[in-house]
Amino acid sequence: MSKLDWVFWLNLTNIALGVIVVLAVLIVAYGLVWEFVIRHRKHSGVHELDREMKHLQEEFSHTLRVPELGLTMADGGERVKATPAKPPEPKKPS
Repeated sequence: MSKLDWVFWLNLTNIALGVIVVLAVLIVAYGLVWEFVIRHRKHSGVHELDREMKHLQEEFSHTLRVPELGLTMADGGERVKATPAKPPEPKKPS
């Protein structure tokens, strides 16, 4: 057995560890890129949904925005009287 035989195995081990580290870095980078792609798709999907809702609101809206009143019904609606609140019953002394 040669005196420099250990150098060969040391280099081979270093190369194997280097390959493992590079693979680990690639796997983590792939995970990060995939996460950003998913977030981007989800984010763009929300904007598309907002656009659709605004379109539906504009096209089929039955309300009218009046600055002093807020949202009112387009046909005027019918006034609903609030039911009067009952005063609390006094507690009977025991």
